[in-house]
Amino acid sequence: HITIDGVDVRDYKLSDLRNLFGMVSQEAILFNDTVFNNIAFGLKGVTMEQVKEAATIANAHDFISKLSDGYQTVIGDRGNKLSGGERQRLTIARAVLANPPILILDEATSSLDSGSEKLVQDALTKLMRGRTTIVIAHRLSTIQYADEIIVMQEGKIAERGNHISLMAKSGIYKRLVELQAF
Repeated sequence: HITIDGVDVRDYKLSDLRNLFGMVSQEAILFNDTVFNNIAFGLKGVTMEQVKEAATIANAHDFISKLSDGYQTVIGDRGNKLSGGERQRLTIARAVLANPPILILDEATSSLDSGSEKLVQDALTKLMRGRTTIVIAHRLSTIQYADEIIVMQEGKIAERGNHISLMAKSGIYKRLVELQAF
């Protein structure tokens, strides 16, 4: 069974359980609406100041300020008027604003170029502070500072530990790290 703060997830009301989670996925989910509405999506009574603060934490405020209408700029279908890194930072700003206690990062940097990845990784590091974060990643640089790394193989846990202990085991994790090192 799975518990959150000692409570079995089956004992939660589904809506309460969903409210515990925030997610930043590989594919940014954005709408043909303003920057403000994309960041504040799903939340009521959000102020411009709160949205700007979330955008600042997500390293998005500077590029948003340079858009033709700033936070009132319509970003196009799926955010197609923005770069991949800009889209991803908007979804991070949304997660910052929602402030969930549990965050899921599903390959959040995998489709970015190196320059965008650094900005997004910095924003994710800020977002992860003080909350439980589940990181799903193939790029191992994303997870090397995690408290616990779980290596899955064929749907089962193959190894478990932190970066240092897993490297010392000379198992699957170490082989994967060595394959990605250059």
